[in-house]
Amino acid sequence: MDMIAPRFSLNKGDIEIITSPEVFYQQLKEKASHAQERIFLSSLYIGKNQNELVECLRQTMIEKPNLKVSILTDALRGTREAPSKSSASLLARLYKEFGNRIDIRMYHTPNLTGLKKYLIPKRLNEGWGLQHMKLYGFDDEIILSGANLSSDYFTNRQDRYYVFKSKDLTNYYYNIQKAVGSISYKVVYEDSDKQFKLTWPTSNFTSEPHLDTKRFVLESTSLLEPLIRKKTIGDYEEMITDEELNKSETIVYPVSQFTPLLNPDASTEKPIVLRLLSYLDNPNIQWTFTAGYFNMHNDVKRRLLNATSIGNVITASPEANGFYKSKGISKYLPPAYLYLARTFLNEVKEAKKESLVSVMEWKKGVVNTPNGWSYHAKGLWISDPDDTKPCITIIGSSNYTRRAYSLDLESNAVIVTKDENLKQQMQNEVDNIMQNTKKLSIEDFEKDNRHISKGVILATKLLGNKL
Repeated sequence: MDMIAPRFSLNKGDIEIITSPEVFYQQLKEKASHAQERIFLSSLYIGKNQNELVECLRQTMIEKPNLKVSILTDALRGTREAPSKSSASLLARLYKEFGNRIDIRMYHTPNLTGLKKYLIPKRLNEGWGLQHMKLYGFDDEIILSGANLSSDYFTNRQDRYYVFKSKDLTNYYYNIQKAVGSISYKVVYEDSDKQFKLTWPTSNFTSEPHLDTKRFVLESTSLLEPLIRKKTIGDYEEMITDEELNKSETIVYPVSQFTPLLNPDASTEKPIVLRLLSYLDNPNIQWTFTAGYFNMHNDVKRRLLNATSIGNVITASPEANGFYKSKGISKYLPPAYLYLARTFLNEVKEAKKESLVSVMEWKKGVVNTPNGWSYHAKGLWISDPDDTKPCITIIGSSNYTRRAYSLDLESNAVIVTKDENLKQQMQNEVDNIMQNTKKLSIEDFEKDNRHISKGVILATKLLGNKL
């Protein structure tokens, strides 16, 4: 992995794992309130009604005049409701009050321009690519997660959340956000129905994506490729030596998938994930793989099906999918993912791997009903041959899908550790997820509530790269 991605050495106690959305939200507010120098947040979106979180940022900026805040979200998702209340209008209020002390950016995919952008409905245009990273930085600490910043992610949507207490690692992710922000639109306040305006600063690294897409990608490549692959990290120039590596309790490899912005594609996430999955060829290890949206890339699926070790693949039940019984076309997404789970089960059977690979379905009540939860966790845990507890995991925004490896911006971290406390935390995290699962079998699809229409099957086959 050292040949692909930069690496950071962390000490015992430098990583804390959170297992509940409520604690995640409390930590966000607490760390935002105590930040002294900087807050930087990358998310798909900030919920349009997240007044409490925005007020927390506001109060901290009032109390600490030297504090700088930078926010990166997605332009398509963040402006979808405009001119009604939107993520963009909520954040623009902060710009109105604090001006350039806060830098609010919205990334727009280069894949959706011209006539195509105007013809595709807003509800569907996200299928062409999004800013999907989740980076929540406060001074010299950062939380990596798969969770966005809206109420369900703070209450009843199961995800993953890792707190890293490392100045160098935090600086690295800050530079990632800063770089993507420099090729994104700036959100400012405007006295209009929308209450915001997207502008393209002259200081940006390149021109707007729709003006010259090839140039935009070419210049984005020159900006991002050295950052995601370089070995001189953050503000220092020293490499971690092999001797230091052997002394380290934990090594972290930041990996990113920036396929829409790189030509040639020098993304580091997919190569690292495939390398990790090659460890599944060791029959003495154990593993767990999960994705909130079950549409894994074929290369990932192939490695899981070729595994010679025992492992679990965890997927969300339809009742734990956030789109369950939603309005419009999105209501067909849960049965689409169910179809993909059934397909994978059949492939496990055809590969004669039923004794090794189990598909587990996560369910905690019924989403959008009292006490019902949705499932959004994604990741991989791998044990050491001499221990059942995980010693390797990957945490971040990626769902390991076809779209994650072709359309979206993803940022993650691979953790390799011999810290027994951290390994136990990782095991507790897996146990917390597994307690709400049950094994899924082919026979389960004979039940009426598992019926998948031919229309859903056809649409899934045609639009699978957008899921």
